[in-house]
Amino acid sequence: MADESTASERIDDRIKEFGDWRGETLAAVRALIHEADPDIVEEWKWVKATSPGTAVWSHDGGICTGEVYKKAVKLTFFKGASLSDPAGLFNSSLEGKTRRAIDIGENDKIDATAFMDLIREAVALNARGK
Repeated sequence: MADESTASERIDDRIKEFGDWRGETLAAVRALIHEADPDIVEEWKWVKATSPGTAVWSHDGGICTGEVYKKAVKLTFFKGASLSDPAGLFNSSLEGKTRRAIDIGENDKIDATAFMDLIREAVALNARGK
């Protein structure tokens, strides 16, 4: 992957890298993120020798990251502990004071409406902090 690749191209490449449910899941949540906030910015951060980097979605600050693991696609919300989560989507990193995460396994279905509500609330929280 060339250094001049855009963040969106790197996320495309990451999705294609996994020709299974993980790539499909990352693509699906990415689409929901953009549907929830058409002004969201895609970034590619934290590239180092031991990691190819991480997908990050931002709007007036970080909203969430998207990472692919063997058994889950993990979406970590930077300010997740400050977000209401009436649908109970957060199921990981619950003990943290700031972040919260959603681990999506192979057979898990995400509540699209509740997920988009979380994205919109995170964007609104960042806007208030500007």
